[in-house]
Amino acid sequence: MRPRIALNIKSVEYEFLQEQEQLCSKSELLLQSNPVHKKVPVLVHNGKPICESNIIVEYIDEVWPSGPSILPADAHNRAVARFWAAYVDEKVQSFLSTDSSSEEEKNRAADQLKEVVVRMEGAHVEVSRGKDFFGGDRIGFVDIAFGSMLGWLRAVQVILGGVKLLDEEKTPGLVKWAEKFSADPAVKDVLPETGKLIEFSKLLIAAIRAAAAED
Repeated sequence: MRPRIALNIKSVEYEFLQEQEQLCSKSELLLQSNPVHKKVPVLVHNGKPICESNIIVEYIDEVWPSGPSILPADAHNRAVARFWAAYVDEKVQSFLSTDSSSEEEKNRAADQLKEVVVRMEGAHVEVSRGKDFFGGDRIGFVDIAFGSMLGWLRAVQVILGGVKLLDEEKTPGLVKWAEKFSADPAVKDVLPETGKLIEFSKLLIAAIRAAAAED
């Protein structure tokens, strides 16, 4: 989702190829394009592959400078944006790759995610400086990094039994931000439906359990 949102922001036309590499054999194109990690996303530009979502977004911002800037112009602000993008990957993506099957594990996972979301509320206040997005008046690097997780956060709320992660009392800024981000023309056709993610998560969990059983 991150590269697609970035390309949409820059108004760059592209061909999107869906890869279901977590659940079935990997395509030859993926193996050739990313032989090290063998995973999506991969951007192929002028016949050359670029791997890893945040790296791809930075590449898009540099290669197509005529569109709206995604990363801040100021060096310190760029470093701050990269920090929060890395934080999102470390905390949220690591959770999505685990299996919380017992009630105790679900409660612990819910508490950990709530802590992450509250911290991102503080980051939004600090980085946005009162504007709608982390990037200010328009979607920026942190918006893309964290916003690409919105569908999963909504799915997790259902999976964990109705836990509320984006709360109007505890995270009012993020609630408004999520609405504006999801409705943005560069985003609205990219974010997946919550129901589909819930079904996909069940398949992922089954795959994780099967791999653990083999070990």
